[in-house]
Amino acid sequence: MLLKSSYQKSLGLILGFILLILLMCGSLVFGYTDTNLKTVYDAFAHFNGSNEHIIVYDVRLPRALIGAVVGASLALAGAIMQALTKNPLASPSVFGINAGAGFFIVVAVSVFYVNSYQAYIWIAFAGAAFSAFIVYFIGSFGREGLTPMKLTLAGAAMAALFSSLTQGLLVVNEAALDQVLFWLAGSIQGRKLEGLYMVLPYVLPAIILSMILSQKINVLTMGEDVAKGLGQRTGVVKLTGALLVIVLGGGAVAVAGPIAFIGIVIPHFARFLVGNDYRWILPFSTFLGGSLLVFADILARYIVMPEEVPVGVMTAFIGTPFFIYIARRGFGK
Repeated sequence: MLLKSSYQKSLGLILGFILLILLMCGSLVFGYTDTNLKTVYDAFAHFNGSNEHIIVYDVRLPRALIGAVVGASLALAGAIMQALTKNPLASPSVFGINAGAGFFIVVAVSVFYVNSYQAYIWIAFAGAAFSAFIVYFIGSFGREGLTPMKLTLAGAAMAALFSSLTQGLLVVNEAALDQVLFWLAGSIQGRKLEGLYMVLPYVLPAIILSMILSQKINVLTMGEDVAKGLGQRTGVVKLTGALLVIVLGGGAVAVAGPIAFIGIVIPHFARFLVGNDYRWILPFSTFLGGSLLVFADILARYIVMPEEVPVGVMTAFIGTPFFIYIARRGFGK
C-alpha cells in the first residue's frame, strides 16, 4: 500500500481527478489536426465554424467525455467483480460480459436491423446479464462449487464462444460487418454524444450506488460467514453488485464496443495505492480507469498516423503483460 493515511489517500484521489481532467484536455488538443489550448478555448467561447473548431467541438469533445465515462465504468465493474468473486482476474472482458453484450448487439444489427442507440443499451444489458448468468452457472458445477479458477475458465470459454458466434454472423452478413467491425474492436472514434447522453441515466446512478455499496463490499470480503454474523444480507449485496456490473459493463459496450483489460489493470493498481479498503479502491478505480482509456485513445491517434488504431487494441497492448503477471501471481504459479 503506497498511500497509508486518509490524508494521503484523499490527496491522491484529488490528484487522480486532476489527472483525468488534464488528459481530457489533452484529448481535445492532440491529434492529426494541429490545435492548441487557445484553439480549444475559442472553439467553446467563440465558435466560428472553422474546421479546427468543428473538430474540437464535434469530434474530440465526445471522445474525451465518452472515454472518461467508459473507462471509469469498466474499471469500476472490474473492481466490484474482483471483490465479489475473490478472483484477481475478474473483469467484464475475461468473464465474457463484454463478449456477450457485443454478441447480442451484433445479432440485433445483423438479424433484426436495429440501429438505435437506445435499443443498443438495453440489448447490451441483456447480453451482459445473460453472459454473467451462464458463467456463474457453469462455474458452480462440481463438488467444490464456485471457485476463482472455474469462474475464470468458464468466463474464458464463454468469451470465446460469443466471439466465435459473432464472427460467424458477420461472415454471412457483409452489410452488418461494415456497420459493426470497427465498433467490435473497441473504439470511441466517431462516437456521438447522443450515445453518452442515453447511457448516462443508467451508468451514473450505478457509479454512485457502487460508492454507497463500498462499505458492505468491505464486510463481504472478510468472508461470507463473518458478514452474516455481522448482520449483513450477503445475497442482497451480491445481487446488487452483479446488477451494477451488468449496467456498467453493458453500458460501456453499448457506447464504445468491447474494450478489454481496463477492468483488470486498474483495480489492481488502485489496490496497490490504497490497500484493500473498497471505500477507496472504487473511487480511485473510477478516476484511473477514465484516465487510462483517455490516455490510450490519445496514443491511438499517433501509432499509424494519419490513420488511427482502435483504442481497444491499445488497451490490449498495455494490459496483456499485466494480465499475464496477475494470472501467474493470482493462481500461485
